[in-house]
Amino acid sequence: MKTGRALGLLSTGLVAAGLLSPVDVVAQQEEAQVPPAAPALEWDPNDPRIGLGAGWMDAESAVSGLEHLAAIPRPDGFFNPSTPADGRYSNTDLAFQGSRLIQGNYNGFQIFDIADPGEPQLELSVVCPGGQGDVSIFGDLIVMSAQETRGRLDCGIEGVADSISAERMRGVRIFDVSDMSSPVQVAAVQSCRGSHTHTVVTDPADDENIYVYIQGTSRVRPAEELPGCSGAEPEEDENTALFRIEVVKVPLADPAAAEIVNMPRIFADEQGNIAGLWQGGDHGPGTQSSRRTHQCHDITAYPDMGIAGGACSGNGILLDISDAANPVRIGEVSDPNFAYWHSATFNNDGDVVVFTDEWGGGSAPRCRASDPATWGANAIFRIHEGGEMELAGYYKLPVPQTDTENCVAHNGSIIPVPGRDIMAQAWYQGGLSLMDFTDPENPYEIAFFDRGPLSIESLFTGGYWSTYWFNGRLYGAEISRGIDVFRLTPSEHLSEAEIRAAEAVMMDEFNAQLQPHVEWEPSVDVAQSYLDQMVRGRRILNDRAEQIQNVLNGGSSMQMTNLAAQLDADVAAIRAGELGGDAERMEKLAGVLRGLAMQ
Repeated sequence: MKTGRALGLLSTGLVAAGLLSPVDVVAQQEEAQVPPAAPALEWDPNDPRIGLGAGWMDAESAVSGLEHLAAIPRPDGFFNPSTPADGRYSNTDLAFQGSRLIQGNYNGFQIFDIADPGEPQLELSVVCPGGQGDVSIFGDLIVMSAQETRGRLDCGIEGVADSISAERMRGVRIFDVSDMSSPVQVAAVQSCRGSHTHTVVTDPADDENIYVYIQGTSRVRPAEELPGCSGAEPEEDENTALFRIEVVKVPLADPAAAEIVNMPRIFADEQGNIAGLWQGGDHGPGTQSSRRTHQCHDITAYPDMGIAGGACSGNGILLDISDAANPVRIGEVSDPNFAYWHSATFNNDGDVVVFTDEWGGGSAPRCRASDPATWGANAIFRIHEGGEMELAGYYKLPVPQTDTENCVAHNGSIIPVPGRDIMAQAWYQGGLSLMDFTDPENPYEIAFFDRGPLSIESLFTGGYWSTYWFNGRLYGAEISRGIDVFRLTPSEHLSEAEIRAAEAVMMDEFNAQLQPHVEWEPSVDVAQSYLDQMVRGRRILNDRAEQIQNVLNGGSSMQMTNLAAQLDADVAAIRAGELGGDAERMEKLAGVLRGLAMQ
């Protein structure tokens, strides 16, 4: 008897030979109950990332579209020299403020001076064990997640021996860093499931407070240790700590008074059933088995758009955060290819969201040649009015990794190139990949960096936890090795003007889960970026492109104003179907020309 896989291969061959019609194949598959196969991974056999030599600090590397500026090893106290991959000292997420980078670690956090991004300097290490250690910064405050049972209120390294203890800390810590050389913990907000991650949220209508959403994923702690905690099912206890997040209000004038002010049931259905979303399990034959939706792993807030994207175990959700203290779910999706919804990133316009699937939990090899192209990948959704999300496409690291490299989609951020949606993303030991998803149905890679495995003999957890763009450079949080710094370089996918336009965007702070809205000041580089994109995509007539280029090369204010009027006419003709071209970029280019003419 032929197996389902053998039947599928045989049928494919017969169709190719013209001996069997596709209709016959469908009938055979239905009869044999063979599910359609998930798309297989495809790659360039000459990709330089294939076959890289292994090592800890001496692994071989491959790079394209980037320049590797610096590799900073972990400082003393944040790794075990005898076992560098010891998970108790893993580097985690990054946050940025001015000329400083804050890197979380399972054992505390570090502060680096990045005034010269090519030579980051360690300023301070704060030892404060508690696991996860994700960090955010806002003004004079650093917020850090703690979820492990070893975490102590006093940041002590001795841990907590008792199963129930008043000394245990699981939640979010808040440090005052008004004196950056001497951080002081001013608050420790306890939560029932600890804080695997957290999200700092601002409210445009409230400048006296910030809000912190706690995403707890650990087991519920005993009520004897923290009163009110319950891990019971909703039908047994309507106050269960499952199926909710916690909202912490932090008064900026008195952060020590931070407290939980809301525990919204964002998973409830319209009838108020607490456990209203995905109940866990597979989505049918041949699909992924997804976790039950009773927690969020990550929530990315986009206050300028009044929305947040939640990656919540078995669902991706969309929240209305116009009232930051009271988030309300307005949309949800599930996906048969997803095992565990992990994180979310919006495009700058807020009408597309990228969700990641952490299939294997981040410690397993999920980018092998045998792994499907839609599992452990990104799913890209268009956002419609009212919060409805529509699947547009998938993106996965387009090159296979080995059996000893943990690899799956992980954290990233937008690179502010005008006119394009580009995301820099970490893939653990799959390295760093830059994805262009301007066309959500057809995302593709435009740059990468990768190292060989930590070991070719054994699987150790390592690679990039996150890769983020901040003020002209890319920073990678390497779990076992330290910090890497990169700059973009011109390529067939990215022009010098596009890079300069992105590098001109400066931010005072950056937290990946508090996504900022980017606006570009009128400049020749921004205008040139739009022109480069239209020429690259063959969406502009050669004569018009030459005319624009001549004006950008030194035209007068009057020439810029006149050209903008001509482009307006082109836009109208394109939208009327009388002319081919890129109306959206041309319209933006006309606006930049007018801005330049007024300078």
